[in-house]
Amino acid sequence: MNSAIEQFRTGTRPLENRVALVTGVGPGLGRACAVALAQAGADVAICDVDSAALEATSAAVVEQGAQSLAIRCDVSSSSDVTDMFSQVAGHFGTLHILVNNAALTPNGPEDTERRNRHYAYLTTSVPRQSLSFTSSMSDGDWHRYWDVNVHGLFYCTREALRLMEPQRYGRIINVASIAGFSAMSAHSPHYSATKGAVIAFSKSVAAEVAGANVYVNVLAPGGVATPEFNTYLASAGEEARNRLWQMVPSGRLGTPEEYASTVVHLAGDHYLVGQVVSPNGGAVV
Repeated sequence: MNSAIEQFRTGTRPLENRVALVTGVGPGLGRACAVALAQAGADVAICDVDSAALEATSAAVVEQGAQSLAIRCDVSSSSDVTDMFSQVAGHFGTLHILVNNAALTPNGPEDTERRNRHYAYLTTSVPRQSLSFTSSMSDGDWHRYWDVNVHGLFYCTREALRLMEPQRYGRIINVASIAGFSAMSAHSPHYSATKGAVIAFSKSVAAEVAGANVYVNVLAPGGVATPEFNTYLASAGEEARNRLWQMVPSGRLGTPEEYASTVVHLAGDHYLVGQVVSPNGGAVV
């Protein structure tokens, strides 16, 4: 049992007097992280491009007795990010915790078709062949994923360090994926490439800034039971769902709350620097 969960159960708030910022707080992992950090005692700034998601998550944070600052921000815009951090510093005075969660994920109809073909290829007896995912990808799709998933994470990390390094304290949790170090998402090479970049960048920055008591680590989830993925599972049919469960020894996806509890631990006091923590139900061991 990790220390953050133990503290929850004994009624203490391990992140009291801390200020956190969570990017990408729509329903699912981002919202769960914001709520869990608030439950642990932190005041929480949040950002998203979806105003309705911001409003709902802000209300959920306030319900935990925490202050909330909701900012509409496109993290792929350097100027938007600079303005957001200026608002956070102006409102709270500083920042202690950054959760870089904002990202594009492959959830569109074309993504679903590629995913289904990939899972069928992995779990049924068919001749070996190329699945032609990379050769059919457009420049636009490739660049769009890098703009948000990598450039946006860099902009946010840079601004956070400008606040954390002088105060000699900070915790940065970058959300990657098992796609970044395995072939589990070969159906989405653009997504996999960006999540691999997140891991490499995080390790480099972690080694750079640990001497200032700023610890950078990576959460690399397996499947997350987000509303989008649950919609995919509902529409995929029993055969496609069974193919997925064949690849996950636990036989289920992780809940956003399960992943968020790990984020709370990484946001607190520990000895982890540049580590990739991957709760994934045994999909990659």
